Amino acid sequence: MVMQQTQLGFRVQMHSDYARARARVTEALQAEGFGVLTEIDVQATLKKKLNVDFRPYTILGACNPPLAYRALQSAPEVGLLLPCNVTLSQVDETTVEVGLADPLAMMGMMQGGALEASALEEVAQEARARLERVAQRLQE
Repeated sequence: MVMQQTQLGFRVQMHSDYARARARVTEALQAEGFGVLTEIDVQATLKKKLNVDFRPYTILGACNPPLAYRALQSAPEVGLLLPCNVTLSQVDETTVEVGLADPLAMMGMMQGGALEASALEEVAQEARARLERVAQRLQE
């Protein structure tokens, strides 16, 4: 299992069943100070709203309160990008792909606005380092 950089974040494939992968992701996030504030069951939502079958897919809204507070103090509009999204997607019976948003990539969407760029970039770099450690833990 190798962490891959994507345009919007990081991707890790875990050889695990879905429930166990979900538990490991939550534990790894907690180890880096993130709690899960929201959970969207995409599979259930698509079934209910569109009556279509979709693979197990969950979007977790992860938040590290001290980092979020610092970011919001620097640039209140950064709230549009919070919390940090983490996705779990069942690839097959024994593989779950985990995606973690890269805070630096998300911050890039805000360039050009009236931001305290240096302070916000510092927070984004710290959040990215923590999320990279989450991805590394998931590879173990």
